[in-house]
Amino acid sequence: MRIVESPNFDDRPPGTEVTLVVLHSISLPPGEYGGEAIEQLFTNCLDPGAHPYFREICTLKVSSHYLVRRDGELIQFVAPEKRAWHAGVSSWRGRERCNDFSIGIELEGSEEDAFSAAQYRSLAALIRRLQRQFPLRDIAAHSEVAPGRKTDPGPRFDWARLLSSLLPTRNY
Repeated sequence: MRIVESPNFDDRPPGTEVTLVVLHSISLPPGEYGGEAIEQLFTNCLDPGAHPYFREICTLKVSSHYLVRRDGELIQFVAPEKRAWHAGVSSWRGRERCNDFSIGIELEGSEEDAFSAAQYRSLAALIRRLQRQFPLRDIAAHSEVAPGRKTDPGPRFDWARLLSSLLPTRNY
């Protein structure tokens, strides 16, 4: 895992249990993969002149705890003990402000493309590791915690594939 420190984080409210993983998808520019634009966005270094879309988003102060690249590479931007700024105005099961009690994981992708096998493997391994550290109870899409405002990770995300890889296996 590579660490790229984002300045876009703060402390969680005292005594807050981290119980939720929020899954996102991102590609910068939209629909394009690779490059450094996602890292630049999360570190406030995005060049507004590099692409017309970047002019719209370059002033955002956002982050995620992790990014899973198309090849499965894992990048950490914010330590999971801290509050990353990924969900925005959000709620889950009656609790507002999901950033307070969640870990945000971005998948490099878009709603139009399927995610890679390497991404599912890396994501499942990361979630299993986080489950040993935090009392995680739920995994939700960004679209579920911010309905009407967000649509990611989208219909091409294979929930069955992820969840089956998280279930314990039995040897009979």
